[in-house]
Amino acid sequence: MARLFDGFLRVSYAVAVILEGVQDFLQMALVVICGQPCSGKSTAALCLSVALKESESNSTIRIIDEASFHLDRNQSYANMTAEKNLRGVLRSEVDRSVSRDNIIIVDSLNSIKGYRYELWCLARAAGIRYCLLFCDAEETQCKKWNEQRGEKCEATYDDTIFEDLIRRFEKPDRRSRWDSPLFELCPFKDGILKSSAAIVDAVSYLTKKVDSKTRDVKILQPTIATQGARFSEANSLYELDRATQEVINVVVEAQSQSIGGPLNGISLSQELPILNMSRSVGLPELRRLRRTFIKLTGQTSLSGPPPPSDAESAKRMFVDYLNRELGSA
Repeated sequence: MARLFDGFLRVSYAVAVILEGVQDFLQMALVVICGQPCSGKSTAALCLSVALKESESNSTIRIIDEASFHLDRNQSYANMTAEKNLRGVLRSEVDRSVSRDNIIIVDSLNSIKGYRYELWCLARAAGIRYCLLFCDAEETQCKKWNEQRGEKCEATYDDTIFEDLIRRFEKPDRRSRWDSPLFELCPFKDGILKSSAAIVDAVSYLTKKVDSKTRDVKILQPTIATQGARFSEANSLYELDRATQEVINVVVEAQSQSIGGPLNGISLSQELPILNMSRSVGLPELRRLRRTFIKLTGQTSLSGPPPPSDAESAKRMFVDYLNRELGSA
């Protein structure tokens, strides 16, 4: 058993090194836009998106907002139930998107600090960078902008809903983890441009290359709880289960052709290591080894790298495991 765990630690370390190198060029991030109603959040989100696309970032930029789901702003904030449903829709879409190689911009009020914490937790679970862009504007200015939109026949907030949202707004605090790093934009004072200082600083933070020596850019690290949830993702479980079963099928077929004798040099593919066994192994034992491997991979992922999410990586790890358990001493 000690030999088994020692082998898994070596594999985990190797995967961790690979993942550390991958972080050098992956620029996955979650950006939360925050501000009073009619404070210029959508304009800021668009300017940030354009600035990111013009940078050297190779990531896909996506804005998630109410308009993406054709939601009316007055209906969405008409009561607490409707508002809760809106936040649930946006949070679910963010959860589905942050695990990909892209930068997600959440363009909404995001006025409740508890909700910003939930979004921060999604970024932490995905192991990506996170920041908050705050459109800081006075109530009178926001109200005037809302009235001007009405004059242009654009979507506006009803007065009652507008006043309620203003009253319940919780200003971000950079001392809170979920509000940091905080980039403050003053729309009515400095305007909203892709060259605005806050947007330029945000772009620099989101696109800066990260390595082991980087200190001014923080990549959120999943906790044991979030990594356990990550291991439960359907894709990882499916690939691990399918890949290990394919290896078992090859071993069983090879043994049937050798009339039960010991096998050496079972080749699954040119990319995978050769499987050598010092004795014949029955199907019940192979199934037991497979279950143990899947269990140990899950346990290792709680304190180290995630389980393999592709079939080839899963097969390679399983073959290495079988070689250690069934190979010649």
